Amino acid sequence: MSRTLMPRDNRGQVAHLYNDPFQSLETRMNQLFRGVFETMGADSGLGSYPVDVDEDDEKITIEAEVPGFKRNEIDVNVENGVLTIKAERAAKDVANGKKRHMSERRFTRVQRAFTLPRTVDGSEVDASLHDGILTLTLRKTEESKPRKIEIRGGQES
Repeated sequence: MSRTLMPRDNRGQVAHLYNDPFQSLETRMNQLFRGVFETMGADSGLGSYPVDVDEDDEKITIEAEVPGFKRNEIDVNVENGVLTIKAERAAKDVANGKKRHMSERRFTRVQRAFTLPRTVDGSEVDASLHDGILTLTLRKTEESKPRKIEIRGGQES
């Protein structure tokens, strides 16, 4: 039977011989921030949502998931080269004479902002909402579109 000089805890892991103050501080900081980030979306009412951004020669397309939001609860605007998408839904009130036993649906606000490249014409933005997907189409400026340059002079091969 072999013996070791390193003490082990009840899981068989090598036990620490001293308390590392930095490890303790790191553990506490992780716990603190984990709690803050876990509640940001739910309790503060401000959250984010997933988006896809695609580009071709003519346009940039942004598809944002905004499930459960109606068209009049979504605001899209362009200001100083920044495209902002905000969605806000108020909590449902309880009708008179009814008791609410549980309420998980509450005031919700989500927002994303995108700095537009100079190749995009911010005055031409098309928006549509279908099945919880907001689709924004931003046309590119004529100057930014690829074009073929004709070569003059010389001999043709």
